[in-house]
Amino acid sequence: MSGVTKHVLKNGLTVLLKEVHSAPLVSWYVMYKIGSRNERTGTTGVSHWVEHMLFKGTDQFPAGYLDKAVDRVGGSWNAMTSFDYTTYYETLPANEVDLALRIEADRMLNAKFDPEEVESERTVIISERQGAENSPGFWLGEEIQAAAFRVHGYHHEIIGDMTDLETMTRDDLYRHYRRHYMPNNAVAVAVGAFDSAELLAKIEAHYADIPAGEPPALFVRPEPPQNGERRVRVERPGGSAFVDLAYKAPSATDPDWFALAVLNSVLCGPDGLGGGSIDNRTSRMYRAVVETELAAGVDGSLSPTLDPFLYSISAVVRPDRTPEEVEAAMDAAIDKVVAGDITEAELARAKKQTRALFAYSAERVTMQAYWLAYCETIGDYQWFEHYMSRIEAVTLDDVNAAAAKYLRKSQRTVGYFVPTMGEGDDEGYDDEDEGEDE
Repeated sequence: MSGVTKHVLKNGLTVLLKEVHSAPLVSWYVMYKIGSRNERTGTTGVSHWVEHMLFKGTDQFPAGYLDKAVDRVGGSWNAMTSFDYTTYYETLPANEVDLALRIEADRMLNAKFDPEEVESERTVIISERQGAENSPGFWLGEEIQAAAFRVHGYHHEIIGDMTDLETMTRDDLYRHYRRHYMPNNAVAVAVGAFDSAELLAKIEAHYADIPAGEPPALFVRPEPPQNGERRVRVERPGGSAFVDLAYKAPSATDPDWFALAVLNSVLCGPDGLGGGSIDNRTSRMYRAVVETELAAGVDGSLSPTLDPFLYSISAVVRPDRTPEEVEAAMDAAIDKVVAGDITEAELARAKKQTRALFAYSAERVTMQAYWLAYCETIGDYQWFEHYMSRIEAVTLDDVNAAAAKYLRKSQRTVGYFVPTMGEGDDEGYDDEDEGEDE
């Protein structure tokens, strides 16, 4: 991968451009450096709620107008809120890129936050949370995060706590918007079929006169050291029991992250950056708990995050088995890895699978633009550009060292979901890219 150029406008807006002429499309992202990790108790979920409000119209583009305008030209648009960011994007025919530029320049400044719309959206977001609560995986994930992070903002779900969703005001939302939505707190990315010089001139025409704001002092509290294993148990209606082993993991900018990503591929199968999946039947954890008929399925998850987060291994317990039996088998598989049992052949297979998934994630201009924006937001867009070379550079010694360093019981939170009488969803709650979509 190559060809990215970086520019910083006079108002501090960082712009990344990458020409890809394989299809007549352009994807335009504007990503703000504000997410749920920066929310205080009392306003959890405010970033996600503000994201919703930016679809409620401005004087230039009244509510509903842009849905029709984007659809009319054959494009798509959406937004996501995550732990570390709030982002908006349009993917359009290349000759319609001006529409995308106008949309995001306008709502960087001019979102309305009409009180009636705020109350209407409160109902929508509360319903969204209630829908998530139908999944056992949501309840278990929320309890694990709350136990694993006592101080840091990663302790609450992106959508926010129900009590805050019920009590936040229009002024809370508007204050958050005005404090964080400014060019010098944003990264803008275009990937697609364009001439970089021409597009940069258009970007400057739309964005250069937007005034820079006072750089926001983001609310972030470092998590203190964990002094021993933590355990949570959730008992609610549901169809299956779950076991989740959540280990403290490094941030994406830590070199250890790549070694842990390869380790996850060996243990659970690769976790693709941009979606897609590969059969994990060759993974150690599958053989340990699925082939032995202890669990119906197993999965590993390691997300790139700005601050240290979690590496989770989750299993769905078979009806005739117990969470304790599954945990014991998972621990036995982990103990072997920590003891240095991984082979060069397993390492090579893990890298091959990761290459296949990464090729899928980098195929579409929309995903390329997203990852460039996100990586620049957490430090440097080259994290994505050099992703596979960093994976390829991981050695067996690196993987063994990561296993010994991070797969420690003293640094994990173990969660059980135990179903009680009642109907429930057998599937876990999946928050794609740790994001909440509009």
